[in-house]
Amino acid sequence: MASEKIPGWVERLLLPKLSEITGNIKAVNGRIDALDSTMTTRFDSLERKIDTLRNEITSLRKEMNVTIF
Repeated sequence: MASEKIPGWVERLLLPKLSEITGNIKAVNGRIDALDSTMTTRFDSLERKIDTLRNEITSLRKEMNVTIF
Protein backbone atom coordinates (compact mmCIF):
# COMPACT_ATOMS: atom_id res chain seq x y z
CA MET A 1 0.00 0.00 0.00
CA ALA A 2 1.47 3.31 -1.03
CA SER A 3 1.55 6.02 1.57
CA GLU A 4 -0.79 8.83 0.61
CA LYS A 5 0.09 12.44 1.27
CA ILE A 6 -2.48 14.94 2.35
CA PRO A 7 -3.04 17.40 -0.47
CA GLY A 8 -1.51 20.79 0.23
CA TRP A 9 -4.82 22.69 0.19
CA VAL A 10 -6.29 20.30 2.75
CA GLU A 11 -3.28 20.74 4.95
CA ARG A 12 -3.39 24.54 4.67
CA LEU A 13 -7.15 24.97 5.09
CA LEU A 14 -8.45 22.12 7.20
CA LEU A 15 -5.68 21.13 9.58
CA PRO A 16 -5.54 24.52 11.37
CA LYS A 17 -9.32 24.43 11.79
CA LEU A 18 -9.19 20.86 13.06
CA SER A 19 -6.51 21.87 15.55
CA GLU A 20 -8.65 24.81 16.66
CA ILE A 21 -11.70 22.58 17.06
CA THR A 22 -9.63 20.07 19.04
CA GLY A 23 -8.48 22.87 21.36
CA ASN A 24 -12.06 24.06 21.81
CA ILE A 25 -13.23 20.56 22.64
CA LYS A 26 -10.49 20.21 25.24
CA ALA A 27 -11.51 23.56 26.76
CA VAL A 28 -15.17 22.48 26.89
CA ASN A 29 -14.16 19.20 28.52
CA GLY A 30 -12.23 21.16 31.14
CA ARG A 31 -15.25 23.33 31.85
CA ILE A 32 -17.51 20.29 32.11
CA ASP A 33 -15.08 18.65 34.55
CA ALA A 34 -15.01 21.81 36.67
CA LEU A 35 -18.80 22.04 36.63
CA ASP A 36 -19.07 18.35 37.57
CA SER A 37 -16.78 18.95 40.53
CA THR A 38 -18.77 21.99 41.65
CA MET A 39 -22.09 20.19 41.32
CA THR A 40 -20.77 17.16 43.22
CA THR A 41 -19.65 19.42 46.07
CA ARG A 42 -23.01 21.18 46.18
CA PHE A 43 -25.01 17.95 46.05
CA ASP A 44 -22.90 16.51 48.86
CA SER A 45 -23.55 19.62 50.93
CA LEU A 46 -27.27 19.44 50.19
CA GLU A 47 -27.38 15.75 51.16
CA ARG A 48 -25.70 16.55 54.50
CA LYS A 49 -28.23 19.31 55.17
CA ILE A 50 -31.13 16.99 54.31
CA ASP A 51 -29.71 14.32 56.64
CA THR A 52 -29.41 16.90 59.41
CA LEU A 53 -33.02 17.97 58.86
CA ARG A 54 -34.18 14.34 58.92
CA ASN A 55 -32.36 13.80 62.21
CA GLU A 56 -33.93 16.93 63.68
CA ILE A 57 -37.40 15.79 62.60
CA THR A 58 -36.80 12.34 64.10
CA SER A 59 -35.66 13.92 67.38
CA LEU A 60 -38.68 16.21 67.42
CA ARG A 61 -41.02 13.26 66.87
CA LYS A 62 -39.41 11.39 69.77
CA GLU A 63 -39.76 14.44 72.03
CA MET A 64 -43.40 14.85 71.03
CA ASN A 65 -44.13 11.18 71.74
CA VAL A 66 -42.51 11.41 75.18
CA THR A 67 -44.49 14.56 75.96
CA ILE A 68 -47.81 13.16 74.75
CA PHE A 69 -47.51 9.75 76.37
